Amino acid sequence: MSLSGDVCVVTGACGFLGKRLVRLLLQEEKMSEIRLLDKEVKPQLLQTLEDCRGDTKLSAFEGDIRDGDFLRKSCRGASIVFHIASIIDVTNSVEYSEIYGVNVRGTQLLLEACIQENVSSVIYTSTIEVMGPNSMGEPIINGTEDTVYECALKFAYSKTKKEAEERTLQVHDELLPNGGRLATCALRPMYIYGEGCRFLLGHMGDGIRNNNVLYRMSLPEALVNPVYVGNVAVAHLQAARSLKDPQKRDVVGGKFYFISDDTPHISYSDFNHVMMSPLGFSIQEKLMVPLRLFYLFCFLMEIVCMILQPFVRLAPPLSRQLLTMLNTTFSFSYQRAQRDLGYAPRFTWQDARKRTIEWLASQLPQEREKNLS
Repeated sequence: MSLSGDVCVVTGACGFLGKRLVRLLLQEEKMSEIRLLDKEVKPQLLQTLEDCRGDTKLSAFEGDIRDGDFLRKSCRGASIVFHIASIIDVTNSVEYSEIYGVNVRGTQLLLEACIQENVSSVIYTSTIEVMGPNSMGEPIINGTEDTVYECALKFAYSKTKKEAEERTLQVHDELLPNGGRLATCALRPMYIYGEGCRFLLGHMGDGIRNNNVLYRMSLPEALVNPVYVGNVAVAHLQAARSLKDPQKRDVVGGKFYFISDDTPHISYSDFNHVMMSPLGFSIQEKLMVPLRLFYLFCFLMEIVCMILQPFVRLAPPLSRQLLTMLNTTFSFSYQRAQRDLGYAPRFTWQDARKRTIEWLASQLPQEREKNLS
């Protein structure tokens, strides 16, 4: 099903995944207009898209996701919304009110705007973290959408993403003022890597300051399955095509899908090493301290931060929950997305790794200057 002639809105269009999705839409579809919605849309970004824009109109919509009037204006006349914008926070360093306001309240306002403005389809970018892992570190290996897993989410990020996902799926089939029905679905990507990944740059900076030795924060046996950003963008496109297809709409609508690819199952720390070893980085053989002592250390840091809470807001650089996430086997299959959405990874592991390493190599000189100055 083609999206030709459609008007679409991409929230968070200037972010890591958003930019990749906008370029893919321009390359694959002859859309009437793509609206780039973000806090700031730099003219340079629009210029970099000129090579593939064709006859598609590119429009910058700058504003706050928590502004209902702005969202209604952004959605007016649109048929598809890709909702990617959110605050990503794995260290609980952002005030809860701020992250809730953007991730939950912003999503709710966007959904209301979509209904008021007769938008046909909404694709919500969720995250694997809405599943866990739980505080006991119980593993999942090649989980599916039917996997039952008991988890009380600890991170504000995972809690708010879970609530936003639920709100998005609940409004599937909502009656629109024009007599149509809203179709929604949610995608849960694994840890996303690729060109522009700020987490990889952060690990590179840590390694540079540690004499080109990457820190080991994950046990080698704690296997996860990262996913390449280009493949996540393809999954979003396939989801939009499926929601537009009358034969697939009722199958896909109101459901969530795990998005992974053929990246080998590997621990987070060893994944960083795979990406950066060609650039001259080694990695610590073992955790800096045994895992149980690591948990105790994190607990003590959390206690200190809690005691100081009335006077100053501090977030420990490493919490017990983050340490659990880094050391829990947690992997999921993309078979249902393949079956229902027609999703298939377009970029092989070899290609994704090559592209990511080349990008990291291009960033290395300035990262060395920044972290050694």
